[in-house]
Amino acid sequence: MTAGRHNAITDVPGIRVGQHERTDDGWLCGATVVLPPQGTVGAVDQRGGAPGTRETDLLVPENLVNTVDAVCLAGGSAFGLAAADGVMRWLDERHRGLPVGPEPSQVVPIVPAAVIFDLPRSEWGNRPDATFGYAACEAATDGPVAQGTVGAGTGAQAGSLKGGVGTASELVDGFVVGALAVVNAAGEAVRLDTGEPYAAEYEHEGEFGVMRWPGRAGEFASAGTGSTGTDKRLNTTIGAVAVDAALSKAQCRRVAVAAQDGIAWAVRPSHTMFDGDTVFALATGEKELPRAEGPVGEAGVAAALDRLCAAAARVFARAMVRGVLSATGVPGLPAYADVWPEVAVRD
Repeated sequence: MTAGRHNAITDVPGIRVGQHERTDDGWLCGATVVLPPQGTVGAVDQRGGAPGTRETDLLVPENLVNTVDAVCLAGGSAFGLAAADGVMRWLDERHRGLPVGPEPSQVVPIVPAAVIFDLPRSEWGNRPDATFGYAACEAATDGPVAQGTVGAGTGAQAGSLKGGVGTASELVDGFVVGALAVVNAAGEAVRLDTGEPYAAEYEHEGEFGVMRWPGRAGEFASAGTGSTGTDKRLNTTIGAVAVDAALSKAQCRRVAVAAQDGIAWAVRPSHTMFDGDTVFALATGEKELPRAEGPVGEAGVAAALDRLCAAAARVFARAMVRGVLSATGVPGLPAYADVWPEVAVRD
């Protein structure tokens, strides 16, 4: 397994990521925007009993629109869906969207969105709005992606620990598969008796930065939680997985479905009634899947797609671990490094 240059979703050519957050007094929330190249096919898979989403029905394979212009991820629960309005305004100013009239400016930007429940982290009434989405677009880059307590992960909680934004990538069969996850799960992302992440086995070339896991029980495990249980009732892990392959909406959805396996590997339990786990898939269309001549052609396409799906699960799980390990603690909610400070970290 080989990761891309940045080990981030931005290793997929044409993908850019922007983030914006507020952490001043009374604020701990933000938004993350994934901006794909024009013509990118989109799909979605949603699990769990408490989703907070926008424009997901549009991505069902049998529905009309095939492409998306951005994916918006934000805090603020359902209030935070307003961040997508700012993304739409930013795209509209650049005449990017679904054409609905004869003039270049007559477009409707297609911006699916999902949110996490992080309302207890900010004073009531402080949550992402359209200005967050617009600012995230303005900050978009195709380079390294900031991880941890940033963007949509600013107020995130992963079980008993601080959650956050994580990203990862993998090269497979000449394609690039990348993922970005906002980890705000009801379940735990690490074994509380040892400090080892559940998805530690998927690490690539020391990317988690840990030479050895603690491997012992501590006061944190005996306490059973690192924070009060009152703010763990409504949670979700959201994110996007991207690939530079040319896929149909149905094929793209298979990638999103597979990425949900990464959540199941990284968090226990996952997809609960208190989660709204949602993963968007983006296929930029740069390369065709390999197709053999004759009757085995379709089987070859399916096999190639299957390998991309397997990679999607791995990169999403890795992105989740990186999001938790990169997070910084906030009052009442410790980060991983606060609980296991003795972990040896590589230079």
